[in-house]
Amino acid sequence: MKFATLNRLALGVTLFALATANAFAVEAGEPAPNFRLQDQHGEWHELESFAGQWVALYFYPKDGTPGCTTEACAFRDDIFKFKKMGVKIVGVSLDDVDSHQEFAQKYSLPFTLLSDPDAEMAKAYGVLRSFGPVKMAKRQTFLIDPEGEIARHYARVNPDNHSEEVLTDLSALMAAN
Repeated sequence: MKFATLNRLALGVTLFALATANAFAVEAGEPAPNFRLQDQHGEWHELESFAGQWVALYFYPKDGTPGCTTEACAFRDDIFKFKKMGVKIVGVSLDDVDSHQEFAQKYSLPFTLLSDPDAEMAKAYGVLRSFGPVKMAKRQTFLIDPEGEIARHYARVNPDNHSEEVLTDLSALMAAN
């Protein structure tokens, strides 16, 4: 009986370790990791493509799921506020380019969605979640300043109000600079 309990405990610890692997995300004050990924149109983007401007880089688990759709549509609905501030919105998930294209078209998303099918960017930013062979990005956001440094990291995101939260924080960060 004790052996079975130990096995269950070991299994639980292993599953927790897999789920929280790469749990250490880059934080405020650190340089944003570089990347080279395709967007929903098949165009390549690198971090330096956004040099000199603020970027709201948000990671999300899966195209078309309820929380991810809510978050994306909120950014879409606030796009003119972000543009007025000179901020680029960039979404990232492990979905492929075709999935991003369908998602962007279905919901009229007017911003870049980067495809990270090899999970290299998610690993670099510390947001990769693994459940055995299943991998996805954690729902987290990074504000990147015009110099390419992380200005703010959101480790916990509520899709319902996140866009407004980001706008508020960007206003404060820009006023402080």
